[in-house]
Amino acid sequence: MDKRGALRALGAATLAATAAFTLTACNKNTPLAFQGVDVTGAEYAKDIPLTDANGQRRSLKDFSGKVIAVFFGYTQCPDVCPTTLQELVEVKQALGADANRLQAIFVTLDPERDTPEVLKAYLANFDDSFVGLRGTPEEVAAVVKDFKFYYKKVPGKVEGSYTLDHSAGIYLYDTQGRLRVYERYGSGPQVLVQDVKALLP
Repeated sequence: MDKRGALRALGAATLAATAAFTLTACNKNTPLAFQGVDVTGAEYAKDIPLTDANGQRRSLKDFSGKVIAVFFGYTQCPDVCPTTLQELVEVKQALGADANRLQAIFVTLDPERDTPEVLKAYLANFDDSFVGLRGTPEEVAAVVKDFKFYYKKVPGKVEGSYTLDHSAGIYLYDTQGRLRVYERYGSGPQVLVQDVKALLP
């Protein structure tokens, strides 16, 4: 092969490699590298059939096109819940122009005390866009079981009072409503920001 032919072959090979790279980069099936626990393909936590503070029955499909962050807790939680909600506020701030493409959903484990009014007022202290969900104790228990979550009522020192022990973490769904990442409590907003950005198309 002469020099001109070699150059033509090299150019063709470079073009092919560039095209292959572009196709790979654009391929939606290319695995993403998450900072949290990758749970893509999990056969649980597929929906949250509960009621919001306005009495409307909700589903993950209602938030199609957004990355969804689902968190379980209760409004009288002393530390874990407010810390996590504040981190989600910081994540939205860090997303800048994409802030509205993240939907935070808070599922109460304490529907007896977390009435619609209490839930709405509590979340308004963090961000008006955060959605609070509740249901009957039986409905909440069914959703918790589907999410493989843990919680337990612990009697307080005063008769009739109680707290709740519960696991902590955030479930992240992609814009098509598929569970993708589990973020452990304490990972910090920086980790959340990276994984949310990775899920945004």
